[in-house]
Amino acid sequence: MSGTSEGPRPAAVTAAGVARPPVTERHTFGRTAAESLDGRGAPAPGGAYAGGGAHAPGGARSADDTHAAADALDFRGAFRAAELAMAVIDHEGAVVSVNDALAVLLDTEPAALTGRAAADLVDLASDSRTWDAYSAVLERRRARFRCTRRLKHPDGRTLWAEVTVVPVPESRGALLSIADISDRRELQARLRHLQMHDPVTRLPNRTLFFERLSAALEASTYDGVTYGVTYGVTYGGSPAHPDRGPYGDGRTGRIGLCYLDLDGFKAVNDTLGHRTGDRLLAAVATRLTECADQDGYTRSGGHLVARLGGDEFAILVEDSTGTEQLADLARSVLTALQRPFDLAGQRLSVSASIGVVERAAEGTTPTGLMQAADTTLYWAKADGKARWTLFDPERNAHRMTRQALTSTLRPAVEREEFVLQYQPLVGMADGVVRGVEALVRWNHPQFGTLAPNRFIGIAEEDGSIVQLGRWVLRTACRQARRWQVDHPHTRPLFVSVNVAVRQVWDSDLVADVAEILAETGLAPQLLQLELTESAVMGSAGRPLQALQALSDMGVRIAIDDFGTGYSNLAYLSRLPVSVLKLDGSFVRGFRYDEGVHPSPADETIVEALIQLAHRLGLTVTAECVETSGQAARLQRIGCDTGQGWLFSRPVAPERIAEMVAVSPRGR
Repeated sequence: MSGTSEGPRPAAVTAAGVARPPVTERHTFGRTAAESLDGRGAPAPGGAYAGGGAHAPGGARSADDTHAAADALDFRGAFRAAELAMAVIDHEGAVVSVNDALAVLLDTEPAALTGRAAADLVDLASDSRTWDAYSAVLERRRARFRCTRRLKHPDGRTLWAEVTVVPVPESRGALLSIADISDRRELQARLRHLQMHDPVTRLPNRTLFFERLSAALEASTYDGVTYGVTYGVTYGGSPAHPDRGPYGDGRTGRIGLCYLDLDGFKAVNDTLGHRTGDRLLAAVATRLTECADQDGYTRSGGHLVARLGGDEFAILVEDSTGTEQLADLARSVLTALQRPFDLAGQRLSVSASIGVVERAAEGTTPTGLMQAADTTLYWAKADGKARWTLFDPERNAHRMTRQALTSTLRPAVEREEFVLQYQPLVGMADGVVRGVEALVRWNHPQFGTLAPNRFIGIAEEDGSIVQLGRWVLRTACRQARRWQVDHPHTRPLFVSVNVAVRQVWDSDLVADVAEILAETGLAPQLLQLELTESAVMGSAGRPLQALQALSDMGVRIAIDDFGTGYSNLAYLSRLPVSVLKLDGSFVRGFRYDEGVHPSPADETIVEALIQLAHRLGLTVTAECVETSGQAARLQRIGCDTGQGWLFSRPVAPERIAEMVAVSPRGR
């Protein structure tokens, strides 16, 4: 055998007991893989296993050569006959030899592949990570490398291949194998398609939608490589423009979403059955797809239409051009869905509510985008359905503030974060302070001082108004008693406290009032409870009994905002009411100042109400008195007391004490 081995190795012992030379690199591949095999794996002329080899002068072979030749033939035969496409490559990555399967796979002659770079055959240099792993195997720094590549067959078809590269022992080369996994890949794709699509509408489902949405929002992290197409979705590029990379022409860095819900779809399922409902969903999906395709064709690429569940659908617009594009798309969807549907002889009409969101993709998360879309869809339904509504950051901020207040209201009541301010009720005839109305304020640690209109409605909804109302009542009565004690030589002020209807229903208001009056020492005649007209009018049962018991106790009952509710005057003679508080909308018509002419109708109505109240033994308080002209007119027509900025804004209890100090006793 010509040449020398890489080093001595222990001799192998055959079955006959004859020592056999160790198998070396040259025994395995001839002189070397490059020297002993031709392009198809056949022995090279004059090679170690050809006739007249170095170990058999004159053509004679020794037993050792015979065994070595047999081993080489076994390897060579297996290499050539294997159905797995394989190639032997040297330490620099050049093809040394290929088998028939690889030649067939690439539809070329073996000789044409010899000497070529193996990386070029299977596209191993397309990205740095793959190239680094492949190089590590050639340099013996890694034991194995495997990847999946998409190859272009010479006949034009595409095939998926699993490429494996392993070092050849006792050689500086490596073995590259290529397995055609196109069938397996296609099966996986079909299974994944079933997993990622809705069976009723055949649209992408929620899972695929969020996968696509996440990919769109993460596009800024792509390195410019257009990724593969999976189930008709191209990641990194536009299906309409596959030559555009993630940062190529046509990219706007914005994203849009139309999130819609069918109005009244449940009624279709309940009355016509789920089969008809499914047909309707499929027909809706078709029209949505048509709208999305039309907009995508005229704009900058295809849009994803998905069914998110039930009767909820979404249209995702990548690289949107602004809110106008999303508004046009929403309008086209509404128009398309308003056309009747003919389903198996049944003619149905539906509408949809659509929430529209459009914003910069940077800084946006899938969760944040969907929360905004869901909120906007809720607005569309609350505004009357069958419409689209655009996301409004200011409106959303108000909603978020309301949610924050809702979550912190009960603890705030327990921590007593509330304070009371008092607005004087002034006698119109003499200008003397007769009483005060207690107005609650919330000293919120985040939002500052909040007026009642910001949180009273929330308190009524979640029931915390009972606890808050009890605190307001106790604090106001205690303060009124303190004024009385501190100023014994002046006429005591009555205090007026607002009461919510839920306080009457959800608590024993009569017992609460009695307990607080006894605790604070305030006389019942110095307490006035205000209820809205809509709450008092039509009262029966427990509310009426509670009002009657309070009146019998000596507490005064006032109807607040009178003239804005039912205005059923017949109830005035049946209810234990002491005071009518006229709504400020009437008083505003009394403006004489600043060139504003009074409204004769408002004056006539107010005068008639005052006369009626006096005939029924009631006193009248006018709210929102802001000018001296209003005050003069109210005085002339007999109004008893007034309340408004003309006299004083709501102030701290110390300011009321100053007013009490200068008020003569008995006036």
